[in-house]
Amino acid sequence: MVPFKFKAYEEAVRPEYVPGRICDPNYVRIFDTTLRDGEQSPGATLTSKEKLNIARQLAKLRVDIIEAGFPAASKDDFEAVKTIAKEVGNVVDEDGYVPVICGASRCIEKDIKTVWEAVKYDKRPRITTFIATSDIHLEYKLRKTKQEVIEIARSMVKFARSFCHDVEFVPEDAARSNREFLYEILGEVIKAGASTLNITDTVGITMPSEFGKLIADIKANTPGIENVIISTHCHNDLGLSTANTIAGAVAGARQLEVTINGIGERAGNASLEEVVMAVKCRGDHTLGGLYTGINTRHIVMTSKMVEEYTGFGHRALKDRLKELSYELDDEQLGIISWRFKAVAETKKRITDADLIALVSDEVFQPELVWKLLDVQVTCGTLGLSTTTVKLFGADGDEHVACAVGTGPVDSAYKAVDLIVKEPVTLLEYSMNAVTEGIDATATTRVLIHGDNNPTSTHAVTGETVQRTFSGAGAGMDIVVSSVKAYIGALNKMLGFKDQLKTKTSKERTIISA
Repeated sequence: MVPFKFKAYEEAVRPEYVPGRICDPNYVRIFDTTLRDGEQSPGATLTSKEKLNIARQLAKLRVDIIEAGFPAASKDDFEAVKTIAKEVGNVVDEDGYVPVICGASRCIEKDIKTVWEAVKYDKRPRITTFIATSDIHLEYKLRKTKQEVIEIARSMVKFARSFCHDVEFVPEDAARSNREFLYEILGEVIKAGASTLNITDTVGITMPSEFGKLIADIKANTPGIENVIISTHCHNDLGLSTANTIAGAVAGARQLEVTINGIGERAGNASLEEVVMAVKCRGDHTLGGLYTGINTRHIVMTSKMVEEYTGFGHRALKDRLKELSYELDDEQLGIISWRFKAVAETKKRITDADLIALVSDEVFQPELVWKLLDVQVTCGTLGLSTTTVKLFGADGDEHVACAVGTGPVDSAYKAVDLIVKEPVTLLEYSMNAVTEGIDATATTRVLIHGDNNPTSTHAVTGETVQRTFSGAGAGMDIVVSSVKAYIGALNKMLGFKDQLKTKTSKERTIISA
């Protein structure tokens, strides 16, 4: 078996950019649509400055084409695309590299003209225009016949071509379109001047074998296809966007549309990092020698930038907690996110058990009566430990106490008792490491009853029993998690006593009335 050999970035020689043609048949252009399709993901709105920063980073990554946005959507979008065209689309590298900057438009003259006004400042401007071609879209969205759609596509591509020589046509929902109709409309837009045909799996419904065959069939049956570049645009609804994209490349597509981190509407788009690394790792071995011009050293930085700007690290945490059946509001999620980042800085891997422990510790706690501010422990080999505890009380003051015990947990609990001044009995104490390793997260659970608490009657046996209160704490420090658990139980007990007093007071008021 031939060992894998990564093709170093320096070895890749980028062919000269020519619209509609690539000199090296093995070279694959990377088209990044993070700033357009990626921004359609819920909550992923970017400021103009953030878009510019991402575009600059994409240029460092050396993507071939940057889709900077949808200029006709708003004045802000127009200005953002225009700024990117001016400031990113004119920086020529020492080897001649400069990214193509394009904008998206519907097959409407006003949209197309707006795109041109935004991208015309770029050294290599491109206009992308799209119209739906599947039967369901024709009937319910466009309400037009196939011949009407063909005429619109032909005339709008011709109109776009009057502004620049680089025009990309997108048959929206191509994967579900009638094949013969698809071949016909693609042939017509080629004659009208399209240089790239972007074949879309808009709803992410195809299998890799199906999408590969779609590209192969288009290549075999579309008149004039040898004069254009075939592109792919795959969505991830079935988790197959990367596989479909690679299948399309193997079948003859030489432009692959992707987004950083795979972001996009619904389940997202094909991920740039996955597609690029698949080509880099397996291009020579199983993909017929395919390669890209991407500088993979910049992938991590680009990924982190997009994650930070779009907030998808925060959103991914929320989604995972939701999968674990935790529905948190924004305030609770903010608390967990802050604690999550702190734990992530000290642990190599965060598990579901860590997340559950954090939620239990930070969110599902009783109403605050006492809050732990600090705990300091001194212990040795003679069996005695000294612990100083600082608590914040409901009165708004800080309280400090020091106690000696037979161990750090015992002395800590005694110090807490000195502050709270509520006689309790510790019934149960347990501690478990919910994760592995020396940096494991410990979960402590305690069960207490108050010596002065009222009793209750057992629902089944009728026996008089002491009401008990539980508490849980989590952390990588055993003593801290133990004190948190103890305070949590105390807060429950004190909260119950307050409720009982309120209830009794109300009953007395009703009787006296």
